[in-house]
Amino acid sequence: MAPNARKRKQLTDYPRPSVAVDTAVLTVADGQLCVGLLTDPRTGNHRLPGTFLHEGETLADAVRRSLREKAGIEGVEPVQLHVFDAPDRDGRGWVLSVAHLAVVRPDALELLTAAPVPAARDLDFDHDVIVGLAVERLRADYAELPDPAGLLPEHFTMTELRGVHEAIDGNRLQPDTFRRRMLARLRETDEAQRGAVGKPATLFRRRAVHEDH
Repeated sequence: MAPNARKRKQLTDYPRPSVAVDTAVLTVADGQLCVGLLTDPRTGNHRLPGTFLHEGETLADAVRRSLREKAGIEGVEPVQLHVFDAPDRDGRGWVLSVAHLAVVRPDALELLTAAPVPAARDLDFDHDVIVGLAVERLRADYAELPDPAGLLPEHFTMTELRGVHEAIDGNRLQPDTFRRRMLARLRETDEAQRGAVGKPATLFRRRAVHEDH
C-alpha cells in the first residue's frame, strides 16, 4: 500500500444529523388563509406539526404519520417544499428539516389552532419561513387552476370559487377577469343554487383531466 494512500472511510465514520419533517397545513376558514399550529405546552410557543424520520420510513410517510398522530388528519398527499439545513436551526442538536405543504378543508383542523397566515409569526425554529414558502406554492397552484386542492365541495358557484381564490391570493380579484380565466377549466352543471334574493346562481364543477383533451 502506498505510504500516502488514505484509508477508505465507512459510513459510520461520518457524523449524522437527525432528519425531521415539518408541515405547513393550510386551509381557508372564514374567508381567510389560515395555517394549523400546535402549542408547545412547556413554552407556550407555536409551531408546525412535525416529527423525526423513523428508520425504514419515507419522508412522505413520516409526514402522514405526524399529521395523523398530532393533528388527526388523514388522507392528504403532502407536497415537499424545501430542505432546511442550517447547522444551528434547532437548539437540541444538528437537525435537518424537510418542509412540506398539506392543504385541507377547515373542519380537518380540529386538533390544530387555525391561525390567519399574517398572524402566524415568531414560530419555533424556522417555521415562519416554511409557512411563507407554503403560501407561495399554494398561490402559484391557484393562479390559473380553479381550486386545485379541493377546498370547495364538488359543485360550487363562481362567487364561492372566487372567494377561495381571493383568500389565498390575499387580494380582491376582478370578477369578470377571474370568471374568464377560470371558465376554460370548469363545467356547468344542471343545478343552480337558490339564494334568498335574485336569480339562482349556476353551479360549476372542475373539469376532469381527460376533459381537457
